[in-house]
Amino acid sequence: MLIINADDWGRNRAATDRSLHCLREGRITTASAMVFMEDSARAAEIARANDLDIGLHLNLTQPFTGIGRNGLLEERQKRIAGHLLGHKYRPVFYNPALKNDFLYVYDMQVDEFSRLYGKTPSRIDGHHHMHLCANVLCAGLIPPGLRVRRNFSFFAGEKSLFNRLYRAAVDAWLRKRYLCTDYFFRLLPLSPAGRIDGIASLARLSAVELAVHPETPVEYDFLMGDDFARCLEGVERGVFAG
Repeated sequence: MLIINADDWGRNRAATDRSLHCLREGRITTASAMVFMEDSARAAEIARANDLDIGLHLNLTQPFTGIGRNGLLEERQKRIAGHLLGHKYRPVFYNPALKNDFLYVYDMQVDEFSRLYGKTPSRIDGHHHMHLCANVLCAGLIPPGLRVRRNFSFFAGEKSLFNRLYRAAVDAWLRKRYLCTDYFFRLLPLSPAGRIDGIASLARLSAVELAVHPETPVEYDFLMGDDFARCLEGVERGVFAG
């Protein structure tokens, strides 16, 4: 089964509207919502009116843009972002000085999602994939039993052996605590030729999540194009809730 998930639902009007168009055209199947962003409230209304399968896109790095922002929330998220974006290896190291900041920012986003969508999130992924940073995982911020996005999957030769072993170890830990798909890919890059076909082939035998960003013109054009439609032929598509 192939789950095609649009990230950044509610980030802005363009992200929401293009994702909604792809949903209505059957090119994607689910979406993950950002809260405290400029289009979060409208996006939630659309999702509830159309009974869409929506998860929480945890945002630890991008400034909030919603109306009536919370100064304390912004201050704490800024400290977190400074840590996570300071160096490419920072996310893998636990920072005890930020323990309370992570807890506060996580809880605030879960509470806001619950307010907007009328239910607590049953699945969580992260903007810039930061839901898998050490401060989230080691502190156990995400309750056991939820659906959680795993690490990126790669085809042979795409990453170093150490990189693949590290990701495999984290994914093994995730599977013991959460519900995860068998594979996870992002749409880009669109090359080499046959990459998307390879992902579709895996989905014929396994549960595969494909993350997409329809607000990005190159991704939107591909999602709505004939090549992607051909890749989807014969592939069962589904949602997390199912």
